[in-house]
Amino acid sequence: MTTFSKVDYNPSRWLTVILVTLALWLGGSLVLDFVIMPSMYMTGMMNQSEFVSAGSMIFSAFNRVEVVCAAVGLTGLMALGITLPEGFSNRIRTLSLLTVALLAIALTYTYGLTPQMTALGLNLNLFNPIVEVPTGMNQLHFSYFGLELIKLTVVGLVLGWCIRATRSEAVNS
Repeated sequence: MTTFSKVDYNPSRWLTVILVTLALWLGGSLVLDFVIMPSMYMTGMMNQSEFVSAGSMIFSAFNRVEVVCAAVGLTGLMALGITLPEGFSNRIRTLSLLTVALLAIALTYTYGLTPQMTALGLNLNLFNPIVEVPTGMNQLHFSYFGLELIKLTVVGLVLGWCIRATRSEAVNS
């Protein structure tokens, strides 16, 4: 006769998964926002015709990674919400709603802003080069960076809670 032992659930694994995922997401966003994009701007790449296709590829790939990171964070928080004691449920619920907002931002980037910015930036007339930035592009940039600030703030909040929860779990162990 075969017996199966009950596998003990360890919430620190989910906290670790959430912590690593959000830390990598935050780091990638900061590198993209404060290293890659300014260096492209300073080197004059934004004035070249190939910038639209390069930017589209970079942001499309990164936006899809953001969707995966938001989904992993949400899954981890939902798994924690199921198993943690009742006192944590309100905090997990709030953090889950914040993570749903992160997922919505990532989906907005992926399927809304990036395709619109690419479409505005493409020059389909080879004989008439684009001299100035299209009129709607600045509004899309402001929308993108506004959502980026919200995203960085929310990722920081959720990451801070995970760090505090990991520390308190280490003290209680």
